[in-house]
Amino acid sequence: MGNQNIHERMYHYFSLIYNRYRKPILPIAIFSYDQKRNEQNQFTVSFPFFHVLTFQFLMLELKKMNWRYFIHSNNPVAAALLSKMGYTEKEKVQVKKEFLRMLVKMEQNSAKAELINVFFETYLTLNHNEEEKLMEEIKQLDPQESEQIFKLPNTWREKGIAEGIQKGRQEGIQKGRQEGIQKGRQEGIQKGRQEGIQKGILEGIQKEKRQTALEMLREGLSIELIAKVTKLSRDEIEVLKET
Repeated sequence: MGNQNIHERMYHYFSLIYNRYRKPILPIAIFSYDQKRNEQNQFTVSFPFFHVLTFQFLMLELKKMNWRYFIHSNNPVAAALLSKMGYTEKEKVQVKKEFLRMLVKMEQNSAKAELINVFFETYLTLNHNEEEKLMEEIKQLDPQESEQIFKLPNTWREKGIAEGIQKGRQEGIQKGRQEGIQKGRQEGIQKGRQEGIQKGILEGIQKEKRQTALEMLREGLSIELIAKVTKLSRDEIEVLKET
């Protein structure tokens, strides 16, 4: 299959599905290429003396799709694919904001929302300045909608870091005071705070990873997918599964 062109693979997939279900099938190929590619939309089998078949399929090129046409959709797939549609660099913040608003309207549980968000952020990432701009624009929305967006499990990293910083600050101050007796109060507090924050961040992230994994297990998702999303080991997920 690896050496086949897309039109051959589409016919192969179509044949397998039709053979299994014996139902009418509308074949559609979704392309997410960043650059334009010339693909055939039909597969033909013929001989000089006889035409056997011509198989055709629809082609959907995401980069040619205007993302604004889909922001009112209630389809999780459409939300995730916004990150691969046609938008400019200046529109990235707006695309991310509308994506988050879609998640709120769809009312997905935290595990599904996390999965959709991981896919989205794989293809659309914001830098620090863009993230700050996004936060400001969200604050300008209706207060109730803003609150719901900030409650979204955008990633386990965001929530884990917030919890980790809080815990790390407390542990860092305590440790810094102890070290400050010997090395100087100011120097000890500074060093202890840094080490404590780092430790707290890691613990907070790990805690949120496990919580996300538990929610995804309850949704019946595979251990392989959960491991890929949360970066937990299979053994850790197996232990959570038994709890």
